[in-house]
Amino acid sequence: MKRLILSFCTGLACFSLSAQSPVTYSNPVIPGDVADPTIIRAGDVYYAAGTSSEWAPFYPLFQSYDLVNWRQVGHLFYEQPAWTKSSFWAPELFYHRGTYYVYYTARRKSDGVSYIGVATSDKPSGPYTDRGVVVEYGTEAIDAFILEDEGQLYISWKAYGLDDRPIELLGCRLSADGLRLEGEPFTLLKDDERRGMEGQHWLKLGDYYYLIYSVNGCCGPKSDYAVSVARSRSLQGPYEKYEGNPILHGGDEIQSCGHGTVTTTSDGRMYYLCHAYFPGENFFMGRQPILQELVLGDDAWLHFKEGETASKTHPLPLAGHVQQPVPDFYDDFTSDRLRVEWTWNYPFATPRIQLFGGRLSLSGELKAGAEAGTALCLRPVAADYTFETVVLNQNDARKGITMYGDDRNLLSLVCRNNQLELCLRKEGKETPLAAPVVLPIPERGEKPVYLRLQVKAGCQYAFFYSLDGKSWTQIKQQVQNADLVQWDRVARPGLYYEGKTGEALFEYALMRNQH
Repeated sequence: MKRLILSFCTGLACFSLSAQSPVTYSNPVIPGDVADPTIIRAGDVYYAAGTSSEWAPFYPLFQSYDLVNWRQVGHLFYEQPAWTKSSFWAPELFYHRGTYYVYYTARRKSDGVSYIGVATSDKPSGPYTDRGVVVEYGTEAIDAFILEDEGQLYISWKAYGLDDRPIELLGCRLSADGLRLEGEPFTLLKDDERRGMEGQHWLKLGDYYYLIYSVNGCCGPKSDYAVSVARSRSLQGPYEKYEGNPILHGGDEIQSCGHGTVTTTSDGRMYYLCHAYFPGENFFMGRQPILQELVLGDDAWLHFKEGETASKTHPLPLAGHVQQPVPDFYDDFTSDRLRVEWTWNYPFATPRIQLFGGRLSLSGELKAGAEAGTALCLRPVAADYTFETVVLNQNDARKGITMYGDDRNLLSLVCRNNQLELCLRKEGKETPLAAPVVLPIPERGEKPVYLRLQVKAGCQYAFFYSLDGKSWTQIKQQVQNADLVQWDRVARPGLYYEGKTGEALFEYALMRNQH
């Protein structure tokens, strides 16, 4: 019953340039929703990670040899750190004296306040061992960044974002092992203009310390995020803001951009990886990582080489490489472990996942207060795509496919006993979108039901079913629903289970991008 799926190679092979090969790359360099990206170079290999928010595993991790072709290689955490509750934001990778660190933001389990934790590893790819909270300060501490200056470690973060006072970027000395604060925090920069201030990168070049930081609204359809810079001859300031700020902002090709980290090539050129919203239908792919070259000008200020307006197309950073098309996703469940691209809705359900004989068994238990089931989902990497699977078993549980925002906002096409049900759950209220489809009852053995979700323009959905995987029937005319987008993330397609007994059996999953 397995279907033959042809897709692009997902490896990181380097491709030699020919006379006809392009010499440019196009943003985003990591397609799909990976907000607040951090980047680090280990020799000739680059690693990047980003916010996972309310999806597990925590903080997706990517690898590249050329800054423009990236492959997901895992996550920073597969187990939730013991002190955390939710909201896994803004990881920051750092290397110091043989140890790789990740400083990350999460809500504390005991009180729901966002603070900064730290974890360590002897390899950039992990696994990372959590070392607990490192910044517990005020009513909120987020967006960590680390600076090493003359052998001393310093941490900076955003403070007072929830208070009725200007936001500040604070700094503090760190212990030699990078695991605790030493001394009192000090102010680096204050948001006197009330334009927002976060996602800072702190570095020293020549005679100056520089703060590259983000301003304006970070998230949602009206996002106008932009990048500004300030400098000081002293680490603790005072910092002078550049009169030409912002140094990077949105325009016709990119809606808004910000919250990033600087890395260097082996010959010392600087590149800034940050996230951006794209206008139109591409907004529904979320905050996608873009790459822009950064230079130090003759005026001793930092500028973006291609100008202050963020754009899609730029010269390739490294010769001998070419940007490859985004591959389709196919999982036939023959591996002994789940592919790293899969994510699940950890705040609302505890999934039970088993792989055996080319099948995936999915079930799970709802957590207290949750209103929906277990969602095993993928990040969409195109505005137009199809997601397809086959359900092999029939029982009382609801099992099938979903377009999932959160447990109160989702679309689902599920099998239950011998019926197909298409429903919309909006703000917790579930509404059937079509009359149930009665399926034939098998005389014996399995009766597979193929399910397909077609997505156009990021938020227009159509659902189909088939009994043979060849002839498809559309259940309802197109459903358009932008309400599935949450303030800090976008909806994801995936597999779905909801029930108290039984399991869902799937034979494959395919996400095919429409180019």
